[in-house]
Amino acid sequence: MQSSYFCIKLKQLNTLIMKKVIGLGGVFLRCKDVEHTRTWYSKHLGIAMESWGAMFKSDEESRSDSYSVLSFFRSSSEYFAPSESAVMINFRVHDLNALLEDLKSEGIPLIGDPTEDEFGKFAWIMDPEGNKIELWQQL
Repeated sequence: MQSSYFCIKLKQLNTLIMKKVIGLGGVFLRCKDVEHTRTWYSKHLGIAMESWGAMFKSDEESRSDSYSVLSFFRSSSEYFAPSESAVMINFRVHDLNALLEDLKSEGIPLIGDPTEDEFGKFAWIMDPEGNKIELWQQL
Protein backbone atom coordinates (compact mmCIF):
# COMPACT_ATOMS: atom_id res chain seq x y z
CA MET A 1 0.00 0.00 0.00
CA GLN A 2 2.76 2.44 0.90
CA SER A 3 4.50 1.73 -2.42
CA SER A 4 1.34 2.59 -4.39
CA TYR A 5 0.93 5.82 -2.44
CA PHE A 6 4.48 6.92 -3.27
CA CYS A 7 4.04 6.02 -6.96
CA ILE A 8 0.92 8.19 -7.12
CA LYS A 9 2.66 11.09 -5.36
CA LEU A 10 5.69 10.75 -7.68
CA LYS A 11 3.41 10.89 -10.74
CA GLN A 12 1.70 14.01 -9.34
CA LEU A 13 5.10 15.62 -8.70
CA ASN A 14 6.31 14.79 -12.23
CA THR A 15 3.13 16.32 -13.67
CA LEU A 16 3.73 19.53 -11.72
CA ILE A 17 7.37 19.69 -12.81
CA MET A 18 6.56 19.09 -16.48
CA LYS A 19 4.04 21.95 -16.53
CA LYS A 20 6.64 24.56 -15.58
CA VAL A 21 8.58 26.90 -17.83
CA ILE A 22 12.29 26.07 -17.55
CA GLY A 23 13.89 28.93 -19.44
CA LEU A 24 13.73 31.43 -22.26
CA GLY A 25 13.12 29.69 -25.55
CA GLY A 26 13.59 32.61 -27.90
CA VAL A 27 12.94 36.19 -28.87
CA PHE A 28 10.87 36.82 -31.99
CA LEU A 29 10.69 40.19 -33.73
CA ARG A 30 8.46 41.44 -36.51
CA CYS A 31 10.51 43.48 -38.99
CA LYS A 32 9.79 45.72 -41.93
CA ASP A 33 13.04 44.57 -43.56
CA VAL A 34 14.03 41.14 -42.23
CA GLU A 35 17.23 40.76 -44.26
CA HIS A 36 18.52 44.23 -43.35
CA THR A 37 17.76 43.65 -39.65
CA ARG A 38 19.38 40.19 -39.67
CA THR A 39 22.49 41.65 -41.33
CA TRP A 40 22.60 44.53 -38.82
CA TYR A 41 22.53 42.15 -35.83
CA SER A 42 25.27 40.05 -37.40
CA LYS A 43 27.51 42.97 -38.36
CA HIS A 44 27.18 45.16 -35.29
CA LEU A 45 26.56 42.63 -32.51
CA GLY A 46 28.57 39.72 -33.91
CA ILE A 47 25.65 37.28 -33.83
CA ALA A 48 26.19 34.35 -36.20
CA MET A 49 23.00 34.31 -38.27
CA GLU A 50 21.29 31.63 -40.28
CA SER A 51 18.42 32.28 -42.69
CA TRP A 52 15.94 31.68 -39.83
CA GLY A 53 17.85 33.63 -37.11
CA ALA A 54 20.41 32.63 -34.46
CA MET A 55 20.78 30.11 -31.66
CA PHE A 56 22.55 30.67 -28.35
CA LYS A 57 23.57 27.40 -26.71
CA SER A 58 23.63 27.36 -22.93
CA ASP A 59 26.52 24.87 -22.82
CA GLU A 60 28.72 27.60 -24.31
CA GLU A 61 28.29 29.78 -21.21
CA SER A 62 31.57 31.04 -19.82
CA ARG A 63 30.08 31.33 -16.33
CA SER A 64 28.28 28.83 -14.17
CA ASP A 65 26.15 31.60 -12.64
CA SER A 66 24.72 32.93 -15.92
CA TYR A 67 21.01 33.53 -16.03
CA SER A 68 18.23 35.08 -18.11
CA VAL A 69 15.31 37.11 -16.83
CA LEU A 70 11.73 37.78 -17.80
CA SER A 71 10.65 41.14 -16.42
CA PHE A 72 7.49 43.20 -16.77
CA PHE A 73 7.25 46.99 -16.89
CA ARG A 74 4.26 49.30 -16.71
CA SER A 75 3.23 50.61 -20.12
CA SER A 76 4.11 54.10 -18.86
CA SER A 77 7.73 53.11 -18.11
CA GLU A 78 10.39 55.27 -19.72
CA TYR A 79 12.95 52.42 -19.52
CA PHE A 80 12.29 51.41 -23.15
CA ALA A 81 12.53 55.01 -24.46
CA PRO A 82 13.14 56.24 -27.05
CA SER A 83 11.72 53.03 -28.55
CA GLU A 84 7.96 52.79 -28.95
CA SER A 85 8.17 48.99 -29.06
CA ALA A 86 6.59 46.97 -26.27
CA VAL A 87 9.72 44.76 -26.19
CA MET A 88 13.35 45.37 -25.29
CA ILE A 89 16.00 42.72 -25.87
CA ASN A 90 18.83 42.23 -23.38
CA PHE A 91 21.95 40.53 -24.74
CA ARG A 92 24.70 39.22 -22.47
CA VAL A 93 28.16 40.23 -23.66
CA HIS A 94 31.66 39.17 -22.61
CA ASP A 95 33.35 42.58 -22.74
CA LEU A 96 30.98 45.54 -22.86
CA ASN A 97 33.71 48.17 -23.23
CA ALA A 98 35.23 46.39 -26.25
CA LEU A 99 31.82 46.03 -27.90
CA LEU A 100 31.02 49.70 -27.28
CA GLU A 101 34.29 50.70 -28.98
CA ASP A 102 33.35 48.58 -32.01
CA LEU A 103 29.82 50.01 -32.12
CA LYS A 104 31.20 53.55 -31.91
CA SER A 105 33.58 52.89 -34.81
CA GLU A 106 30.64 51.50 -36.82
CA GLY A 107 28.56 54.63 -36.21
CA ILE A 108 26.04 53.01 -33.85
CA PRO A 109 25.07 55.64 -31.23
CA LEU A 110 24.47 54.80 -27.59
CA ILE A 111 21.17 55.64 -25.94
CA GLY A 112 22.19 57.41 -22.72
CA ASP A 113 25.35 56.64 -20.78
CA PRO A 114 26.61 53.17 -19.86
CA THR A 115 25.99 52.27 -16.21
CA GLU A 116 27.30 49.78 -13.68
CA ASP A 117 25.49 48.39 -10.66
CA GLU A 118 25.40 45.23 -8.55
CA PHE A 119 24.05 43.25 -11.54
CA GLY A 120 26.78 44.29 -13.98
CA LYS A 121 27.59 46.80 -16.70
CA PHE A 122 24.84 48.04 -19.03
CA ALA A 123 24.58 50.07 -22.23
CA TRP A 124 21.75 50.65 -24.72
CA ILE A 125 21.44 50.98 -28.49
CA MET A 126 18.60 50.87 -31.04
CA ASP A 127 18.27 48.37 -33.87
CA PRO A 128 17.21 49.51 -37.36
CA GLU A 129 13.58 48.55 -36.59
CA GLY A 130 13.39 50.90 -33.58
CA ASN A 131 13.78 48.25 -30.87
CA LYS A 132 15.88 49.21 -27.87
CA ILE A 133 18.66 46.74 -27.09
CA GLU A 134 20.21 46.44 -23.65
CA LEU A 135 23.78 45.13 -23.62
CA TRP A 136 24.75 43.50 -20.33
CA GLN A 137 28.08 42.30 -18.99
CA GLN A 138 27.44 40.27 -15.86
CA LEU A 139 30.08 40.95 -13.19
